[in-house]
Amino acid sequence: MRIINTGICSYGMSGKLFHAPFVDNHPGYELTAIVERHNQESRSRYPHSKLARSVEDLLADDTIELIIVNTPTQTHFDFAKQALQAGKHVIVEKPVTTNAAEAAELDQLAKEKNLHLIVYQNRRYDGDYHAIKEVVDKGWLGEIREVEFRYDRYRTEPSGKAHKEKNLPGAGVLHDLGSHLTDQTLQLFGWPQAVFADIMTLRDSVESNDYFELLLFYPRMRVRLKATVVARETVPAFVLQGMNGTFIQERSDLQETELLKGTIPSLEPWCPAPEKADGLLHSIIDGQLVRKETKSTPGNYMGFFEDVYQTLVNGAPNPVPVADAIKTMTVLDAAQQSHREKRVISL
Repeated sequence: MRIINTGICSYGMSGKLFHAPFVDNHPGYELTAIVERHNQESRSRYPHSKLARSVEDLLADDTIELIIVNTPTQTHFDFAKQALQAGKHVIVEKPVTTNAAEAAELDQLAKEKNLHLIVYQNRRYDGDYHAIKEVVDKGWLGEIREVEFRYDRYRTEPSGKAHKEKNLPGAGVLHDLGSHLTDQTLQLFGWPQAVFADIMTLRDSVESNDYFELLLFYPRMRVRLKATVVARETVPAFVLQGMNGTFIQERSDLQETELLKGTIPSLEPWCPAPEKADGLLHSIIDGQLVRKETKSTPGNYMGFFEDVYQTLVNGAPNPVPVADAIKTMTVLDAAQQSHREKRVISL
């Protein structure tokens, strides 16, 4: 098995939970180096990796083939560009950049360098997303007419993270959570005709947006995407209404919870299923009325790293190409324009 030497640009939350455990426990990767500018927390868990003090030091390591850019959104473009120019393949977290033009520039550079640029869209590997994808793919609701996807949180106090809550490009929940919801929508339903957006800041203590509602226009369907940070009680995260029936799905994937506990991920199933039913299907299927509770199967983010490995080693298709991210960023760019101009923006 060919081993992919990999460097991680940050050991913050995403490095600790979503990258290092997966790289370290996939047999095709070597966790070669981790950047910590001032601390050395990674030493206790990954003493076999190198400690780098800057992204520049990481890029200068000729043994590293793959760089994971998991730094603040505002730095994604510069670090991903530097990594490509250094001849590295790159995984970059969502949102890939702060706008579609920057994403397109990175895409062009990767093509010129004959390198792979892959976007970390882990929510494609959530169990709850797989549940709604199955319903859509199998046509269990008939022609779908109305959809609502939500990503709600209850965080009334500021986090103190400037890159998320100051008045900076790419800060706020529109890019943080909206990139997930938009990506899932485009994967399931394709390209919309237009978007209308309401975006605002609910908390006095932050400068970036912490609420949004996007309305995506399709020829015979409407998709509503919403996020808020003041939802103490949540409502179903996914609601799909079709001509034959309804599907309701909770946001129930437990991978982040398990990773916070220190559970070690693997290629084999490692995350438990929800303890109780997390969905409801009420529809006419094959001429029969069906109303039943459903239970999603566990997702596995290791599937993303396996797909990346197959891309780098065996030439398999890029699991999340930048072309997908450009589409997502185009929608988010248009949403911001819609909010500023208070009108529907054609796409």
